Amino acid sequence: MLQNLLKIKYPILLAPMAGVSTPELAAEVSNAGGLGSLGLGSSSINKAREQIQSLKKQTNLPFQVNFFCHESIDSNDDLEKNWMKYCCHQFQNLELTKQINSPFPCLYKSFKDGDDYLNLVIKEQVPIVSFHFGIPHAYQIDKLKQANIVTMASATNVSEALYIAASGIDIVIAQGIEAGGHRGTFNTHTDSSIKTIDLIHLIKKEITIPTIAAGGIMNFQHVQQCFKAGADAVQLGTAFVQCSTSNASKNYVDALFRHRETQITSSISGRPARGLINDWHRYIDHPNCPSPPPYPYAYYFAKALYKLTKNNKYEPYWAGMNVSEIERIEAKDLVQKLSHGIMCK
Repeated sequence: MLQNLLKIKYPILLAPMAGVSTPELAAEVSNAGGLGSLGLGSSSINKAREQIQSLKKQTNLPFQVNFFCHESIDSNDDLEKNWMKYCCHQFQNLELTKQINSPFPCLYKSFKDGDDYLNLVIKEQVPIVSFHFGIPHAYQIDKLKQANIVTMASATNVSEALYIAASGIDIVIAQGIEAGGHRGTFNTHTDSSIKTIDLIHLIKKEITIPTIAAGGIMNFQHVQQCFKAGADAVQLGTAFVQCSTSNASKNYVDALFRHRETQITSSISGRPARGLINDWHRYIDHPNCPSPPPYPYAYYFAKALYKLTKNNKYEPYWAGMNVSEIERIEAKDLVQKLSHGIMCK
């Protein structure tokens, strides 16, 4: 049973949402019997250490931390300048091109680019580590196993799931097209765009390691559907964003309950990501839109643009499909509500 492997009471996981997750939110979920999480892919090594140590002070129960495993590439100054000019023209504010410098910095380091994060989780005795956009080097996986750390990785199609299972990673997170934010697609040029339920069916036919359903899961009805499809556990993200212990801004939370339509775009970060429809979707995703800089360079520009303008129409509010079915509820109450339904099914 997956609960035994993760040492949790209920098969309910908090998605590790970088920028939104907090030690307080993670602790609340873990203390309620689920698996709390920290999205550390956007954190420096020092910030990651601080968050892990803070979480450990708030719970003695298991939790997961998550890192990005994208393939790092160099920036392209010409591509960035053309993209910046195009976006500012579409937003009718060319003056912004004079206020944002290029080349853009690389915001996020990949777990594979060195062993700093690896050494951190081993030293801090983190019980569970998950990966997004790919998986670590073989030697890194071996070291995690030697440290008795349970490993998980996101898959968005059968090929990725088979690759994860063959690597020795313990658990696959099956992330469907409904998921909010950036899904864990290894290669964005081969995005299979499979629904969560269909993905669970497909993956369970191919691998024997535990499989967690993720993507568009907002309530017990969705949870029940995932278990019927063969999932061993469920992972929810958007449903927890509105909690008071998340790091989401008031504007973000209000938008979740006001604007319920989502769409996928690569324009904001350079990778496909689902969020509430805003001006990036309306004006930048034009049929003749040039290719954005690769992730995470495009993300730097989007963040810089919002910082300069404070225009909420430019700020990404990541959210999954079915966002209209979330409710205002605190994390511990949501875990208890879902777990009660699971235990009584």
